[in-house]
Amino acid sequence: MSSGLKLIELKIKVSCVEFFKTLDPEIEKETRGLTVSIRDSHCHFFSRNFFETLIHEQASPNIKNIDEIITKHLGWETPESPELLSDRWCQELDRHDVAQAALIASVPGDEDSVASALVRHPKRFVGFFMLDPTRPDSCSRTKRALLELGLQGVCLFPAMHRYRLDDDVALQIFEIAASVENAAVFVHCGALTVGVRKKLKLPCDFDIRLGNPLDLKIAAARHPKLPIIIPHFGAGFFREALMAADLHPNIYFDTSSTNAWIKYHPKLTLEDVFRQALTVIGADRLLFGTDSSFFPRGWHTPVYERQKSAFTDLGLDSQTVKKILQDNFARLFEA
Repeated sequence: MSSGLKLIELKIKVSCVEFFKTLDPEIEKETRGLTVSIRDSHCHFFSRNFFETLIHEQASPNIKNIDEIITKHLGWETPESPELLSDRWCQELDRHDVAQAALIASVPGDEDSVASALVRHPKRFVGFFMLDPTRPDSCSRTKRALLELGLQGVCLFPAMHRYRLDDDVALQIFEIAASVENAAVFVHCGALTVGVRKKLKLPCDFDIRLGNPLDLKIAAARHPKLPIIIPHFGAGFFREALMAADLHPNIYFDTSSTNAWIKYHPKLTLEDVFRQALTVIGADRLLFGTDSSFFPRGWHTPVYERQKSAFTDLGLDSQTVKKILQDNFARLFEA
């Protein structure tokens, strides 16, 4: 590593640790002897099987080699086994003083990859998995993932897989998740952009009309103890997400990604988003996340830095920040 990169890495680590020190000296989480507390609720686990699945989705396959896809067309690191990829993630989290992260199996059917990461590093990861509830095996996959593999989060993408959140195919998944202790359902609402699909020229014709947070009404009311997590503050359906969460105290927001959807609201800033979310649903239902995914980029530091800046600009007290960055995630997914 060049001296310049080492300096940048050092500055990031110092910035992270010093930020916590300025907030509250009692905020502690031991990771390799460092006092930190960040828990990231949104990291994608781009396994080798993830890329193999994308290859099979090509209408006219012109790239048959997985390494060619990753290195030549994407410029990313090639993942090896799930175990080694989980090691890579642990090293990355350590570099940035992140205590724990939710790893998302980012294509339907990749639950075993994340399960392997959990077996190898059970204290560092919480397992989530993408599910297409329109498939005939969706219920059996859900039960296996939650009850046998030890995953805790079911991820639904209605705009991608084309169903309504109040359809029976979706409601049966909420019912299964509600029957499992410490399980949650992650529901991607609003605008949906999957960068890797665009780069590989895969279909991205998502019907965002199907990702309306208000369609969570039935599931949230039927299962009031089941945490339902809406990422990216609703990704453009911010008002609808606020309305749904205001009505149902089991609906949470994750704060992840660059929140580029704000461009659809010209007068809105990230500070405004946090302020309104805190006003309507409070700090207890906000989960910090980055939407990190691939290497060599690794943990998406600019997202953390931007949110840290928003916390500072809003003058949030240390306990509020601690809830967002650590406590809420720990409360939902503690063993």
